[in-house]
Amino acid sequence: MPQLPEDIIDRLTQMERRIQQLSTAVNTRPALNTITGGEVEIKDGTLKVTDGGTFVVQRPNTEEPMFRVGSWKGEEYGLEIHRQTGSLAMTLFNGDSSAGSLQPLRIYDNGNREIISDDVNTGGLARPWLTMLPPQDTTPARWPQSTSTAWTTIARSYNPVWQPKMRLRVSTSVSSGGAGQVRVLVNSVQWGPTVTAGVEFDYTDVIATTFSTAFTGTVTVEIQAIVTTSGTVYATPTLMHGRQS
Repeated sequence: MPQLPEDIIDRLTQMERRIQQLSTAVNTRPALNTITGGEVEIKDGTLKVTDGGTFVVQRPNTEEPMFRVGSWKGEEYGLEIHRQTGSLAMTLFNGDSSAGSLQPLRIYDNGNREIISDDVNTGGLARPWLTMLPPQDTTPARWPQSTSTAWTTIARSYNPVWQPKMRLRVSTSVSSGGAGQVRVLVNSVQWGPTVTAGVEFDYTDVIATTFSTAFTGTVTVEIQAIVTTSGTVYATPTLMHGRQS
């Protein structure tokens, strides 16, 4: 058997040594669980957190969570969002450790006070408790009224604007033998149709042309009446609420 050149033997020895070093490095490398100065992109795929795992985004300069979703307590999974100052902003959990519990969605103000939540038992809102119109007098003679032959405001209210639309129902009446009309003004502009006294006014529409400028402002709602022949015209609101667009 011919003798191999010495440089080939040396090269084979060096290759074997490097393979051993690589094998050792692979088996002893630390867990790759930290990304510094980089990003992770998932394209056309899914990031899964399973088997009791949790995904957490920490607030600046602290280990406390700003966003947390996943395993909560026992078998329950939940979600919470904090402001960067630490106060709660939103939660979705019940805290009873059950995987089948009804979890209310809660929104908090900066003082950790619950201001909005849903009713998980029957649906709808749990908080806030919204104002409802009290029962109205059913005797027209005691309703707001007018005997004027010019448009006259007989009822007025001021309301903050939170929703773009409003629904308003007004019961109207007129004295025996008389005739007249009823209309509604919103911020001094007629809103909806003019109805003949004795016909119910029931109308839904936007409160303002540009909702962004009206939002949280105060809207003035007026009920006006006019006598067209003789007698007395009566009107009273029976329903009024905001609506989404």
